[in-house]
Amino acid sequence: MFRITLPDGSVREVAPGTTPADIAAAIGPGLAKAALAARVDGELRDIGRPFEGDAQLALVTAKDEKDALELARHDYAHILAEAVQNLFPGTQITFGPATDDGFYYDFAPKDRPFTEEDLPAIEAEMRKIIAADAPLIREVWSRQQLIERWTKQGESFKAEWAQELPEGEELTVYRAGKGDDAWLDMCRGPHLASTGKVDPNAFKLTRVSGAYWRGDQKNAMLSRIYGTGWLNKKQLDEHMMRLEEAAKRDHRKLGQEMDLFHLQQEAHGSVFWHPNGYVIYRALEDYMRRAVNGAGSKEVKTPQVMDARQWEQSGHWGKYRENMFVIPDETPNIEDEGPMVSEDVQWMALKPMNCPAHILIFKQGIKSYRDLPLRLVENGCCHRNEPHGALHGLMRVRQFTQDDGHIFCREDQIVDEVQDFCRLADRVYKDFGFNYSIKLALRPDNRFGTEEMWDQAETELRDAVVRAGMATEEYGWEELPGEGAFYAPKLEWHLTDAIGRTWQVGTIQSDRVLPERLDASYVGEDGERHRPVMLHRAIFGSYERFIGILIEHFAGKLPAWLAPTQAVVATIVSDADDYAHEVTRKLQAAGIRVVSDLRNEKINYKVREHSVAKVPNLLVVGKREAEEGTVALRVLGSQGQQMLSLDEAVAKLVAEATPPDLG
Repeated sequence: MFRITLPDGSVREVAPGTTPADIAAAIGPGLAKAALAARVDGELRDIGRPFEGDAQLALVTAKDEKDALELARHDYAHILAEAVQNLFPGTQITFGPATDDGFYYDFAPKDRPFTEEDLPAIEAEMRKIIAADAPLIREVWSRQQLIERWTKQGESFKAEWAQELPEGEELTVYRAGKGDDAWLDMCRGPHLASTGKVDPNAFKLTRVSGAYWRGDQKNAMLSRIYGTGWLNKKQLDEHMMRLEEAAKRDHRKLGQEMDLFHLQQEAHGSVFWHPNGYVIYRALEDYMRRAVNGAGSKEVKTPQVMDARQWEQSGHWGKYRENMFVIPDETPNIEDEGPMVSEDVQWMALKPMNCPAHILIFKQGIKSYRDLPLRLVENGCCHRNEPHGALHGLMRVRQFTQDDGHIFCREDQIVDEVQDFCRLADRVYKDFGFNYSIKLALRPDNRFGTEEMWDQAETELRDAVVRAGMATEEYGWEELPGEGAFYAPKLEWHLTDAIGRTWQVGTIQSDRVLPERLDASYVGEDGERHRPVMLHRAIFGSYERFIGILIEHFAGKLPAWLAPTQAVVATIVSDADDYAHEVTRKLQAAGIRVVSDLRNEKINYKVREHSVAKVPNLLVVGKREAEEGTVALRVLGSQGQQMLSLDEAVAKLVAEATPPDLG
């Protein structure tokens, strides 16, 4: 008999062959109906998979939303693949995972790539499969069985993958229904008990795109079908409303309407900032300078291009080379015969990050323990060779500027420095109206450094957040196994925007690897050389991406201190032109970014135009206002207008346009 321990501490003795579904049924019919899957010794498993020995059991229901959504989305992906093969015989299947808000599946169509016109028919076929409520049966196969199965069925992509699976490992497939003709896919699982366990009205196929097999552009191009999937129709409807709202807030659309920036093929992945956009950029730079200067940092500037040997020594060349732009350190003479590049060429690289350069500054001269902590910051321009398909407006670019900083400190200073950074980041994010959560990303499998180094670094970051009072549910505290950088664990700040999306921006990393690899040292109190610890930190992450996030968070209605144009003085009649000039001059003298609109257009036309451009304040003046020395103030997003004296209006706009006080 197996001893199965439930969350309340009670123990049930069951015979071999018993499943979590059997225990749910024994507890009661309500739970038997609600149970979707099980956590057995912490591992998420099928509800119908038999126990293999004594175990801890927690039954998963729809109340366990994270697990339930992952299961449902995994099922939707399999149902999508079955539907496509039903409708388009000869289509080969590859893989289809769950995603943060749905699922996708990659196909190799027999005749033509899929288009969005195909989606309604595929959705209808998916609903038929759901209505059939076929059981999803887990089976264990050998590697050879899988290879033979996929080869026989002409599934060359699946066969290729099966050939690379390790011999002797337990390999699982899931069969939708019983019998040899049932649809089957290779999958780790788990799945729900049957196709009918997902809601037929809680999913929608959203788009089609191209995708390379295994993400390699040298391989075959596949058709990827995306969908969103939820536990019920209410969740789906709410998600579709969020998507609609997100489309309205798209920073690329608003960036064009507000004349902030553009991107084009001639500089693919880099941003052309227009005057309006560069005002925002510089306002953020000024804000961040005040923030970090107040925190005792010293600003530096480092070269864009550095010798490849520096990147080899740091470890980036071996682990990050494919994402770096490299150039020979001497341009070949194009008139010479022979190859343009030879083995004798010494390579340089555009920097993808600033940390090695900051270590080179640290190493200039002898540093004492009394010099630490040394806090260096740089608005550093970096380049990363992102794939074309990954580029996305301001959110993912090839050239970007980080609000980057590195703190060189002693072992006994680490927790205090990280704690101070947590408080600085808190103040900055609150100035922009963001709520956030803090995550601790722990050691990845592929990493440098000893286990002792990683133990110590992870403990220091954890202790700093605890001391700052932020390792709590209020701050969304969570630890993320395997998600640290190859040289250091890191704290991550995840912002929540106005429509509930999260964005990972700020980080701080506790690094002992790069100071060791690049031979950084200081003279300790004992007169001996010691390695500093290097804390990598950023708050915005990159200016480009943070501006994109701000545009979408505020739907273009930026706080007045960030708005490119803070006010427009618009005339109703030409008789007020002289007074409009007077109002404009007075606002300019007070430091307000203001323009006048004296065009011979109706005032309603002017109001609409400046509202689309997201100007926060419109000061309307006519003959009456000129005579009385007043303005009619229209605030973006509000109804009606407010009559103010000119002095009152100036004082009000100055107060609103003043950047946050960083203390």
